[in-house]
Amino acid sequence: MKQYQADLQSLALATKPARKRQLISLTPLIDVVFILLIFFMLASSFFDWREIRLDAPVHAATGDSDDEALLIEIQPNQMLIGGVPVSEDNLMNKVQKLISQQPDKRILVKPIAGVPLQAVVNVIDSIKSAGGKNLSLSRDATQ
Repeated sequence: MKQYQADLQSLALATKPARKRQLISLTPLIDVVFILLIFFMLASSFFDWREIRLDAPVHAATGDSDDEALLIEIQPNQMLIGGVPVSEDNLMNKVQKLISQQPDKRILVKPIAGVPLQAVVNVIDSIKSAGGKNLSLSRDATQ
């Protein structure tokens, strides 16, 4: 009888269903990976976007004086080329005309205090599109 009870107990242990392991939820991990993916996609989209290269001059004195340069002065409500008011649309035409006559003409862009940076970038972009290569950015000594 004891043998029968022992066999019955071992049979009961053998047929007893194994305890199920609790599954680990992957939802929080997927959420974190998704948030990181969005962060890196947004952060990387701003690298080298419409980059403007501004190099420092190689020599302290280049031999060109500011009198020989074409001065484009950017004010908060207007633009001046050599002291003459001009619209932004007309800027490209004047620069193209000048570049066709004097390809190495120095162009000096001088924003006044209070001018948004985007306005300066738009002017520099227009000058580069018109073919201007010898371009300098200046500022007032009083600023």
